[in-house]
Amino acid sequence: MSLDQKLEVVIIAVSDADRAKAFYLSLGWRLDTTPPAVVQFTPPGSGCSVQFGAALTMAAPGSGKGYLIVSDIEAARAQLAAAGVEVSEVFHRGPDGPVGGPAPGHRSYGSFVSFSDPDGNQWLFQEVTTRLPGRVEAATTSFSSASDLADAMRRASAAHGEHEKRIGHADADWPDWYASYMVAEQAGPELPT
Repeated sequence: MSLDQKLEVVIIAVSDADRAKAFYLSLGWRLDTTPPAVVQFTPPGSGCSVQFGAALTMAAPGSGKGYLIVSDIEAARAQLAAAGVEVSEVFHRGPDGPVGGPAPGHRSYGSFVSFSDPDGNQWLFQEVTTRLPGRVEAATTSFSSASDLADAMRRASAAHGEHEKRIGHADADWPDWYASYMVAEQAGPELPT
């Protein structure tokens, strides 16, 4: 028998908890209630939190690295910049290293921006709009925000328009088609056509 194992917390090392707290608040991350001497933040829509505190780790401040998944890399970058965070330009990985601009066609998993907290803990935003197969259970498909849901509906609408062109008439069962498309997009099986 296999029990669910869900990643709950990642611990990062910081040199000044108050400075780090102000930084993560500026990102719009939720400050969670914790025991004394532990500071915990949860990024919007995340099931996993970040903790820091003097007695939590012996790691050097700034040694942490993490990925955050977003559905719109340009919007994520704009939000960071508006919060006063020093953030890279959008880039993708080419055969010889980073290349400026989003991945061609905004290919899922292909576009990034990077930033660091005041101690140098490194974060990478990665744009994911369609999950690879097996990455998300279809039964647990969910959207972390109204914006993510709206973006998924826009992609489903565009794909549905192509579907109607292929079948040559309006699809009266479009809600079912949208739902199937949106779940498949997150869970990773082949998208409906």
